[in-house]
Amino acid sequence: MSYAFTDPMFTDETAAREALESIRWPDGPICVHCGAFEHIVRVAGAKQSHRPGLLYCNDCKGQFTVTVGTVFERSKIPLTKWWMATFMLASSKKGVSSHQISRTLGVTYKTAWFMTHRIREAMAPGVKGGLLGGSGVTVEADETFLSKSTKTRKTGPLHAKPDRVVLSLVERGGSLRSVHLDGKDVRRALVENLDDRSRLVTDGAKTYVGQADQHESVDHSKYEWARGDVHTNTLEGFFSIFKRGMVGTYQHCKTGHLHRYLAEFDFRYNNRSALGISDRERTVNAMCGIEGKRLTYRRPD
Repeated sequence: MSYAFTDPMFTDETAAREALESIRWPDGPICVHCGAFEHIVRVAGAKQSHRPGLLYCNDCKGQFTVTVGTVFERSKIPLTKWWMATFMLASSKKGVSSHQISRTLGVTYKTAWFMTHRIREAMAPGVKGGLLGGSGVTVEADETFLSKSTKTRKTGPLHAKPDRVVLSLVERGGSLRSVHLDGKDVRRALVENLDDRSRLVTDGAKTYVGQADQHESVDHSKYEWARGDVHTNTLEGFFSIFKRGMVGTYQHCKTGHLHRYLAEFDFRYNNRSALGISDRERTVNAMCGIEGKRLTYRRPD
């Protein structure tokens, strides 16, 4: 990853705004108030009191800019810094701490922390893309703990709470989705996220039995890690990166924010370099998710 921000959208506010407009409105501006698109005019020669990039709708007489109705709404942070922060998060395999973003962009830690949560909100899918898998599709499923597993966890205040359990499902060669169980059992999570016509591959946990038309497993308790193409190695690799990021980069994550970090790591996996997606393209893809989402500082959950 390079921090030599040479692209105009990282250095010029007008270029940054135009880049965001081209992503949000590829066919021209659309009024965020009434949905009109034919009678939108740009306020030319805007006075100092006008917001840069101000647009006016002749249908509803409303005014708006490209940030209205997005995670950036009402933000006083320059769009160039939003682009830089998004690029840093999108191009870092194990994430970037808010302290690092604070130092790189020259903003306070509090501002950097909130910026990263807004960007993670943009990375999260607005609407679930249906069930994973399908007829003839192999889906791996496995759980991981952000603490000691149930086999080694003891009671007491010094040990992690048992609610930090993550279930991930990945289509072989396709998309990955992670769910913070948060008291929800695995079977219910599978019903909500897995097409039961899939070929499900898991470890030897009994909870997966009967959750798909075809189910195969390996028994890790007997040191069986793979049997032909029956394995959960795809998820093991993802979990390795995820845990390295959560422990080495982020270090502290409240349970209430865990779903946002999962969205970040899922997004990078689903837009990985192996699919031919560059760092810049990944950044643009993240920006595609800004619309229709609001996240205020008082309610970051």
